[in-house]
Amino acid sequence: MRKYKVVDFDEIEPVTCPCGYTRRAFTDDPDRVASIHMVDIKADSETHYHRKLTEIYLVLEGKGVMELDGESIPVKKGSAILIKPGCRHRAVGKMRIVNVPIPAFDPEDECFD
Repeated sequence: MRKYKVVDFDEIEPVTCPCGYTRRAFTDDPDRVASIHMVDIKADSETHYHRKLTEIYLVLEGKGVMELDGESIPVKKGSAILIKPGCRHRAVGKMRIVNVPIPAFDPEDECFD
């Protein structure tokens, strides 16, 4: 059994998410250590949180604001954000980000108030 997996994000079909559109890789890994997502943020995403996931966002393109537990933080290309479980968050502004959920993304752990 191989100890690696390679994906091409261009071959992953985007799905809708609270932030806009995402392409998710490695969500099917049996160890569920982490996954990685290429996300196109719509101009005004939905506030949500996770009970178990920690997320790391890396802004690749664009600029805007991250709302984190009610605080507005300006972000731009090159900004990285660590979002711990329970932090209500959303991105405002058109951006492309990489999102690394740890452990791997679980749709059951996407919560809304």
